[in-house]
Amino acid sequence: MIDEAMASGARLKASAETIGISARTIIRWKKQKIGQDQRKGPLSVPKNKLSDDERLAVINIANSPEFRDMSPKQIVPKLADKGLYLASESSFYRILRENKLANHRQSSKPSSKQHRPKEKVATGPCQVWSWDITYLKTSIKGKFFYLYIFMDVWSRKIMSAQVFPEESMDLSAEFFKLTCFIHNVKPNTLILHSDNGGPMKGSTMLATLQSLGVVPSFSRPKVSDDNPYSEALFRTLKYRPEYPSEPFDSIDQAQVWVNDFVDWYNTCHLHSSINYIAPDDRHKGIDIEILANRREVYEKARELHPERWSGKIRNWDRISKVILNPVKEICQQEEPKSESKSEPLAKAS
Repeated sequence: MIDEAMASGARLKASAETIGISARTIIRWKKQKIGQDQRKGPLSVPKNKLSDDERLAVINIANSPEFRDMSPKQIVPKLADKGLYLASESSFYRILRENKLANHRQSSKPSSKQHRPKEKVATGPCQVWSWDITYLKTSIKGKFFYLYIFMDVWSRKIMSAQVFPEESMDLSAEFFKLTCFIHNVKPNTLILHSDNGGPMKGSTMLATLQSLGVVPSFSRPKVSDDNPYSEALFRTLKYRPEYPSEPFDSIDQAQVWVNDFVDWYNTCHLHSSINYIAPDDRHKGIDIEILANRREVYEKARELHPERWSGKIRNWDRISKVILNPVKEICQQEEPKSESKSEPLAKAS
């Protein structure tokens, strides 16, 4: 067939690609005494291959109402918390791809990489906080409510969230002062990172930070990616399936929805950057026990089917250090530590 095509004027490369092989393969075959494909292919089914029933269970779980809005990265840890192991994340993805079900499972676009300015390191709760303000639509065109959110970078826990009718450095200062009082923040122990907006850099807010012994940190002008934790939080908030399709009629209505979101985010949401742990569990230190239980589930699964594991089980070690905007050179030096059991590393990107 290749020879006939080339005799008719077709090029070798195009002819080979049409039947699904490379031109180099054709050239190699012609140099051999027997110009036929000598490959035999696999003669037996791999011992570690999932059965049809197991593959069907993976599909049913992924498409169930409980998990249909989650990626396999979220599904597998959720199942492990219930004491159930069906397959690895890669197996979930492979099975979904084979059945044309591996689409992005949310209405938003996948997040992109972000730039990193000066770094801030957190090794425990209430060391580095991030905060920002986002708009909430109202039923009156051109009018908005403003959601102020403070979050802990180390645990990803939302420390406080309040809806206000306007953006103001006075409101920011009072709200931050109240948040520090609620969480008993000690002087000279906290770094607060934000962008360069007026409520963040206003004189009242800066004076409040100084009086509380809080170190301010700011993003570069016009670079929202320098505050990735807050930006990622707002993205999660506005792309939740429960986010209202209609604008809010009142501040009270908006606050009720925000309170429900905060409760879900802090107690139910498994955050990918902290090894799929709920922020509230990590903030309280409960994640140590959760990760140990997951490791036990995986060990039992490997003992039951050792032929399906080519190496060690998934790393369920605790992320002990979180870096906000790590410096590039330091990032390259410390990156291998993320694979170590002694000091896993999480970085904002």
